[in-house]
Amino acid sequence: MTFESSSPSSILHSIFGFTEFRPPQDQIIDTLIEGGDALVLMPTGGGKSLCYQIPAMTRSGCGIVISPLIALMQDQVSALQLVGVKAAFLNSTLSPEAAQQIEQSLIGGELDLLYVAPERLTQARTLQLLREVNIALFAIDEAHCVSQWGHDFRSDYLQLSLLHELFPDVPRIALTATADERTRKEIIARLQLEEAAHFIAGFDRPNIRYRITLKNNVKQQLLKFLRQEHPDDAGIVYCLSRKKTEDIASWLQEQGFEALPYHAGLSANVRTDHQSRFLREEGVIIVATIAFGMGIDKPDVRFVAHLDLPKTIESYYQETGRAGRDDLAADAWMIYGLQDVIKLRQMMEGSEGSEEFKRAEQFRLNAMLGLCEIISCRRQALLAYFGETLSHPCGNCDTCLEPAQTWDGTEAARKALSAAFRTDQRFGVNHLIDVLREGNTDKIFQFGHQHLPVYGIGKDLDNNQWRSVFRQLVARGYMSVDLDRYGALRLEEKCRPLLRGEESIELRQDIKSRAVKQQTKIQLAPEVDVALWEALRDCRRHFAEEFGVPPYVIFHDSTLQEMCLRLPRDMLDFAELSGVGERKLEKYGPAFMHIIEDHLSESTVDTNTTKD
Repeated sequence: MTFESSSPSSILHSIFGFTEFRPPQDQIIDTLIEGGDALVLMPTGGGKSLCYQIPAMTRSGCGIVISPLIALMQDQVSALQLVGVKAAFLNSTLSPEAAQQIEQSLIGGELDLLYVAPERLTQARTLQLLREVNIALFAIDEAHCVSQWGHDFRSDYLQLSLLHELFPDVPRIALTATADERTRKEIIARLQLEEAAHFIAGFDRPNIRYRITLKNNVKQQLLKFLRQEHPDDAGIVYCLSRKKTEDIASWLQEQGFEALPYHAGLSANVRTDHQSRFLREEGVIIVATIAFGMGIDKPDVRFVAHLDLPKTIESYYQETGRAGRDDLAADAWMIYGLQDVIKLRQMMEGSEGSEEFKRAEQFRLNAMLGLCEIISCRRQALLAYFGETLSHPCGNCDTCLEPAQTWDGTEAARKALSAAFRTDQRFGVNHLIDVLREGNTDKIFQFGHQHLPVYGIGKDLDNNQWRSVFRQLVARGYMSVDLDRYGALRLEEKCRPLLRGEESIELRQDIKSRAVKQQTKIQLAPEVDVALWEALRDCRRHFAEEFGVPPYVIFHDSTLQEMCLRLPRDMLDFAELSGVGERKLEKYGPAFMHIIEDHLSESTVDTNTTKD
């Protein structure tokens, strides 16, 4: 199929089945078609892929897409091939013969899009190959890797400035769903995009409900959340360590859930298999480290659960954004504790990044902890971090639905700060609580802390209440964790007015279990006939299995719902459904129309029978 003579809007409708662009997709596409560069920040599910796919199809030559995860390329390419786009990928999963065949197709001008990993792109052989062909554009997907991952284990992202140096006349587009001002500046500098047009779409995902609570019993908290709210749904559970990932996945299997682990320590074959099952099967839960999820295009993920604190708000936003890409209700649910902060800071200290990079990451971690501890609307705080203003509380986060209770923590905070100061800022939270509560541990007597004026002055609060005080003081910057002293708490300059009695502090009242109204099961409109809905899903599943692709590649849930509501009477009506392009109309239309026609005829029979 040739697209060069087609307009972007005609391609959008005939190939991808949409009637109009979402702003600013049309502006981005026009910029690239005219040969300009672009930096694009658009939320997950906002349609970033179309911003480079359509220009690559309309411009002369092949679009080269730099994608960070090999496992995702097959699904992206398969989805494009199903709608008639000539797409391929080059990565280590291909045999030498298959790779050579794709290279020949590229040289012969037979491809619209070619996906490559940054590691392959920067190889001398690949660069020489690209010099011999006509390139429509370069798309750097998940461009935040230039900043967040490039410093650690994706160093090839730091070399992508060579695209501008070697191919100065080829337009480039860098895309990401998350980047604060610091990350944006680094992307621009490292990719030499100083002259690029900037396109920043709104970050808000109003269909996602944000919920954050404290850890007390990780497994039981997760089990309650899943059984009460998502017993049959697809979702992602994020953990900080590989060991915890496997442990949680195994335990969920014992509880009757279809749960699979995913982390970088598993073999490539196992990771590919687990990811494939998550994409193609329904109701599968992936338990993963951050190695999973980037670029995942599964629209019906109903929840993302974090069992540990993400290291940055960018990471949190990116990971939670994998829920509800179909714009239906979804949950972002997280539990956290102070121990998470200590673990993350230890990991940062072990990073190979520069001291400047480590300081920036510490700042980002503090911002993440601050998001957890706020008592105001979480969505307002989340959007403000990315420079966006929400004028009113969202009404769809836990702090809006169940406002946090607060208490005057001024005196308790002073006692906590004094305990750290009197013990020379050398001890962690457990020992400080023992001191405050008149504990009888060997460590107290070893260091003579039973003689301190702060010994026993905190017996009015229990251990958990004191943990809450210390955690909130760290979150608000009154104290910090000293990793050189194994998690010792030390005072920060900000605490002086509080200690002197010049200011007071309100603290969040921790509640073990805060009920939030359930909302995330797929809500079918009242007019939808459930039998028809299930018949259409069965038809979709049949096609998905036949072509070896995820069901949503055939049609999204939203398109199936539209079929149920509009009940098209012929193929012309069917073609007007959102997400139905010419290729899908020809390939799947007759089968789905047959099911709808059967439903309509049965409804007519039922109606006539009732009248009789």
